[in-house]
Amino acid sequence: MTEPTPHSGSLKPLSPSSPIEERHEGGHGELNLLQQFAGAFLRDVNLGILLLDTQFRLVDISEMACHVLGWEREQALQCRVNELFGDMPTEHHLVQRALLEGVVVRNHAVSWRNGNERYELLLDSNVLRDAQSEIVGAYVLFKDVSNLRSLEEQVQRSDRLAMIGQIAAGTAHEIRNPLTSIKGFLQMFKKTLHEKGMGKEVHYTEIMLTEINRINELVGEFLLLSKPKHVTIERVDLYQVMNDIMPIIRSEAVLHGVHVRYAADETMPFVVADRELLKQVFINIAKNGIEAMVDGGTLTITVKRDDAGKRVLIDIHDTGPGIPSFLIDKIFDPFFTTKQNGTGLGLSVCQRIIHDLGGTIRVASKGFGTTFTLSVPFQPVG
Repeated sequence: MTEPTPHSGSLKPLSPSSPIEERHEGGHGELNLLQQFAGAFLRDVNLGILLLDTQFRLVDISEMACHVLGWEREQALQCRVNELFGDMPTEHHLVQRALLEGVVVRNHAVSWRNGNERYELLLDSNVLRDAQSEIVGAYVLFKDVSNLRSLEEQVQRSDRLAMIGQIAAGTAHEIRNPLTSIKGFLQMFKKTLHEKGMGKEVHYTEIMLTEINRINELVGEFLLLSKPKHVTIERVDLYQVMNDIMPIIRSEAVLHGVHVRYAADETMPFVVADRELLKQVFINIAKNGIEAMVDGGTLTITVKRDDAGKRVLIDIHDTGPGIPSFLIDKIFDPFFTTKQNGTGLGLSVCQRIIHDLGGTIRVASKGFGTTFTLSVPFQPVG
């Protein structure tokens, strides 16, 4: 970093884009080495770095900071930082002018959005002083911890699912046994009431039977959250799995006026999974996409292999209205649903199944339509 001139109130860019002349005389050589290091540091380090002068102008910036903030380096240099944030309210600026007054920030968690990209950042900042302790500038450092936050949320969800699963495993039979008796007697009452021509009472009985069926379905989904004891892990031909479920998906699409497009690589690798659970995941997500297109549309399913990552990627895209940005982070949470009669457990179960296979589920929704991308590790054929 360049040694500031005392009381000058200005700093020089550190990046190697401005050539630094070599000096070999005593301390000058050491200073040049520091300058070279500072330039390489700004260019190579995976950190957001901003260097500011006392006029709140941007003196230098790292490539990672440009990427996160959406700035062009050459256009941003020497501009006042508050102007670079445009019309955004001052309180939402990532960098505050109070920094130059000596306000120190350490490990400050910030959420930042650049277009459709959202970043979770940890921010540090402090002033730079000369030999006379006069403030000559300031720096801001931030690290992108989005993946760590995502992992933390995933662990929290898994903990909640495990707790629900434990409760379900212990209470499911206790709930289902009385429900079976109630359902049986209601069916008898319905038959008797129908024979006596009591139409209104028959209708009430049908409503009760429908609600009992809903409770049974909910208990069934609870049980899926506990560790299934009947899982059969084997090498599964993913190409065959997709061919098995496509007729089911197409028939569901016809009922909703939806067109289905399906494309898969000619040769698909084997994955290690439970065949039936894998089918359940694909059908569930495809069904969600179909139901989201209330006015018809197109469901596109593509399956391709990623040899570099040794994974199979399954994209399921619908042309529905999309998921609002303020809801997209919640869709995998247990009991969260936007459906009138939904339980909010379907996607939680799907995520649990895929994560147990060492895979991931990601969702993207950019204004028009939603895409679920499932990534499942594959086994080499041999």
